[in-house]
Amino acid sequence: MWQPDGWDVRVRLGILTPHGDVGPESELRAMVPADVGLHAARVPFGAIRRGGVMDDTIPLAPVRAFAEPPDVDEATGVLADAPVAAIAFAFTSSSYVIGPRGEADMVARLGERAHGLPVVATCAAAVEALRVLGAGRIALVDPPWFDAELSGLGRRYYEDCGLDVVHSGPCGLPSDQTRIEPAALHDWVVAHVPDAAEAVVIGGNGFRAVGVIEALETALGLPVLTANQVVLWGTLRAAGAPLDDILGYGRLFAHP
Repeated sequence: MWQPDGWDVRVRLGILTPHGDVGPESELRAMVPADVGLHAARVPFGAIRRGGVMDDTIPLAPVRAFAEPPDVDEATGVLADAPVAAIAFAFTSSSYVIGPRGEADMVARLGERAHGLPVVATCAAAVEALRVLGAGRIALVDPPWFDAELSGLGRRYYEDCGLDVVHSGPCGLPSDQTRIEPAALHDWVVAHVPDAAEAVVIGGNGFRAVGVIEALETALGLPVLTANQVVLWGTLRAAGAPLDDILGYGRLFAHP
């Protein structure tokens, strides 16, 4: 008699996302079953304008500022007042800039604002996922709007975590979120991942990527991690929610 109305869920997750970016919510919603609730708080990001428009490359200053008080702290506190079980920090590049230690400090600070709820950062979740998968050598593929300096900071982030980065850099696709197509991303990654890699990590929560995970894993024979995939995996784990009903988005979800 009654139509689904979105109220009957087994877990609700919070998402911290740049104010003009629809990527994290779009990809997370695509991956989760209908009985996982997603609730976003939008955090001001100085490099994105009305309509989600960005320059061809994003400058480092607003990337760093995104992770600093007061905006993200206030958004976290407000979001944590909702009945969410854990909060995802869905932003890759600030972790690149502040590094693993700065990211850990940020997560601890936000956890206090979240009244003790777990807060999961994207890059930390990627490192944990690589450890679970037993992959120590990675090919790091960043969005085309990450310049060489920002992508280099990403390489340093993973190296500081003890990983061997055998390839890193922005991918050669149009620097426009709305022009990224799954087929083009798939073909570029297949052509550029070296044989030495044990896993592929695709950075950038605003980078359209989860739709190619399964196809890339089939083509390369390697686990493929993307920003929104790993932050979902980490946040569901932190919430104590099951993972094995997420299908088609990588072998990672077979590792609770």
